[in-house]
Amino acid sequence: MSAHIPFAIDFHVHSETSYDGHEPVELILEHAADIGLDGVVITDHDEIDASLEAAELASRYGLVGIPGVEVSTAQGHLLAIGVEERPEPGRPFQTTVERVRELGGLAIVPHPFQRSRHGVRRRHILDVDAVEVYNSMLFTGYQNRRARRFAQRREYPKVGGSDAHYLPNVGRAYTEVTVTSADEDVTKTTIDGDHLVDAILEGRTRIQGKRTPIRKSTVQYAKGAVRKSSYVITKRTPLIPTVPASMDRSQ
Repeated sequence: MSAHIPFAIDFHVHSETSYDGHEPVELILEHAADIGLDGVVITDHDEIDASLEAAELASRYGLVGIPGVEVSTAQGHLLAIGVEERPEPGRPFQTTVERVRELGGLAIVPHPFQRSRHGVRRRHILDVDAVEVYNSMLFTGYQNRRARRFAQRREYPKVGGSDAHYLPNVGRAYTEVTVTSADEDVTKTTIDGDHLVDAILEGRTRIQGKRTPIRKSTVQYAKGAVRKSSYVITKRTPLIPTVPASMDRSQ
């Protein structure tokens, strides 16, 4: 008889390394353990250092360590889950998908079709590993329902995530991934990120959670827009330091 072990993983969380994130890695890990998650993936925008740190520290908090990054492709955002190297931003979407696979990771489409958040349009999604069909940061359930229908028609595995930029939102939505093993004595401590990746590819997932309150989502969007605008302005202004510095890829 085989063993079936469920893992609660939030695959879409931002740390203070993201231009629109706010929380340090260790605080996110501590909070994830406190609320009963088995793991979180730090997916900062085009930055992977904090995620690698989180994956390294995860076991101290009783969590499974999985690195990742949210890559800005030419057609929109892409989650690269299970990679230890950041794919180059700005390349074509499908080219980036292939690069993620070369790096041994999963290419997951986050908040698809939502152009205000750099979601990839339907026509560009030709071949991916999974679709984020539940993102807790969406104002209404419409885009989540669209994503779910799309994934079902294409038979893509489904995942969900909080897309948290603030600590209280971590784990508001997550994916329950069921790992199966022929070894009946297997435990959570003996399972690593590779097992979870295999389970996702096989579609052994279930979405849990609820949407972030609209008031909190609005505040997050507004602050992120201000920080991004500050970056664009200071980046083009001589003799003024880039703000926030985390967005400056020239360093």
